[in-house]
Amino acid sequence: MEIAPAKQRIQLDRDAWVQAAVEVLAEEGVSGLRVEVLAKRLKVTKGSFYWHFQDRRDLQLAVLHDWKEGRIRDIVKQTRAQPGQELEQIYHVIDVYSTRRSRRGMLIELAVRDWARRDAEAAAIVAEVDDIRLRSARELFLACGVPLEEASSRCTLLYAYVFGLSLMVYDRFAEDPARLKRDIADLIARSAAMKQAAPGQSG
Repeated sequence: MEIAPAKQRIQLDRDAWVQAAVEVLAEEGVSGLRVEVLAKRLKVTKGSFYWHFQDRRDLQLAVLHDWKEGRIRDIVKQTRAQPGQELEQIYHVIDVYSTRRSRRGMLIELAVRDWARRDAEAAAIVAEVDDIRLRSARELFLACGVPLEEASSRCTLLYAYVFGLSLMVYDRFAEDPARLKRDIADLIARSAAMKQAAPGQSG
C-alpha cells in the first residue's frame, strides 16, 4: 500500500511577507495590514508569520523601510547626472515621474502618505524621502547655475507638478496632453535652460 507523501509546507522568507504586505497596502491601505489577511493571501498559517516578525508593528515598520529604501534608490538613479548634462537630467526627471508613475506605485504612495497622517514613524520616513527628493532635484538646478532660492522653488514646483498630475484626469481638458507636458517641463526648467544658454551672463 502506497503512502501519500506528506503535503510540503510552504517556506516563506521575511521579504515575501513584506512584499505581500505592500500589495495589501496598495489595495486596502494600512488598515489591511493584518496577519490573518496576509496569511490567507500567502496560503500559510499565521504561525509562519511569527518566525519572521515579533508582531504586526514589526511588519509595518518593515514595510515602511522597504518603501523608503526603494524610493531613495529610484531618486538617486533618476537624478544622477554626468557633469554638463544636468539640464537634460532635469527634463528626464520631469518626464519619468510625470509619465511612468504606475497606478500601483501611486496607490502605495498615497497609502503611505495617508498612514503618515496618523503615525509619527511613518511621517518621519515620508519627510525623509521628500527631503531627499527635493535636495536631489535642487542639486541639478544648482549645477545649471540657478541661484539657491530659485532652485529650491523650482524643485518644489517640479514635484508639486508630478504628484498633482498623477491625481488628475486632464484628457478632456488638454487637446494634446503630450504637448501640455512638454510646455510645463519647459516652464519648470526655463531658468536652468537660460543659464546654460548664456553661461557667461549673471542673472
